[in-house]
Amino acid sequence: MQSNKISFKGQKIFIGIDVHAKSWKVAIAPEVGAVKGHSQKPSAKELFDFLKKNYPDGEYQAVYESGFSGFSTYYALREVGIDCIVIHAADVPTTQYEEVMKTDRIDAAKLARSLKAGQLKGNYVPEKQYIDDRSVVRIRRTIQKQLSGYKSRVKHLLHCHGVEMPERFSKIQTHWSRAFITWLMKDVKLMSDTRTSLDLLIRQVEVIRGTLLEATRQLRKMSQLERYKRRHDLLRTIPGIGPIVSMCILTEVCDVKRFHNENEFAAYLGLVPTSHSSGEKTVHGEKTFRGNKQLGPMVVEAAWVAISWDAGLGSQYFQYKKRMEPQEAIVRVARKLSNIIFSVLKNEKEYVPYQTGN
Repeated sequence: MQSNKISFKGQKIFIGIDVHAKSWKVAIAPEVGAVKGHSQKPSAKELFDFLKKNYPDGEYQAVYESGFSGFSTYYALREVGIDCIVIHAADVPTTQYEEVMKTDRIDAAKLARSLKAGQLKGNYVPEKQYIDDRSVVRIRRTIQKQLSGYKSRVKHLLHCHGVEMPERFSKIQTHWSRAFITWLMKDVKLMSDTRTSLDLLIRQVEVIRGTLLEATRQLRKMSQLERYKRRHDLLRTIPGIGPIVSMCILTEVCDVKRFHNENEFAAYLGLVPTSHSSGEKTVHGEKTFRGNKQLGPMVVEAAWVAISWDAGLGSQYFQYKKRMEPQEAIVRVARKLSNIIFSVLKNEKEYVPYQTGN
């Protein structure tokens, strides 16, 4: 008896997903046939059941743009048997029509067609154990920025009320010491009879400082875990790389072997210049906007420290500064520092700073 059951065995089924919190817009492009779309709940299991019913025995490959859902959608799809990649929105080929007629349906179809055409290269997806570690480092940096903001608000309030700091606090290093906090809490008087606004700000500073301290302690404990300790100690041999920067590198990069060379690593950090070439003319601009927004700025900050402790990097900085602004020069040094970081992680060897007289 002849069976009428349709089978997609051996055929790849390409799936583009426009991910939202309350719904997914899905476009499905089989190797042979038209692109079809539907809306559904944000559920990997529901999508898998739909595919098994309508495209049985196929090899399912999905893609979605990185966004608010992070990697949770990736892992959910993989767990039910749907292969998946995550991409940056800027890496999806887009026609002029798709730019001016942007809808969830069009976005999903665009993803499916691009995946089918082999035009997409997925972003690196960290192992699950690294995801929370990365969040701890990022949250600590966010807390640090919040603390700086509240400290600035306190000083602004003092200026608004004409409060002058005592001579013993003339140096900025003394600000926010225990003595400075005591002065703020006990001796400062505002123009008003009350000082509620100042007390609220001071209380917030104290709370955030406590949270920042706890985050720092957790980060230091993390650095001693087996999966980090060896690489963390190696990175600490590089001038300018302290425990915070080291853990940021390790949790953001995860596996340095995913980069083929120094240029790829520098591009990941956002430390390569933009380039425009036409005919025989090539113009290089400022560093590209692409790159890791957490790690790139940290490496630039580390470069300022490195030029004081590594004679080779310091010499190069002053050579660069002869023909460009200091900020441009330090970015060039940061680029060289990224080469050092890459080499230390890849070769698993300590860095020996260059010293004068060697």
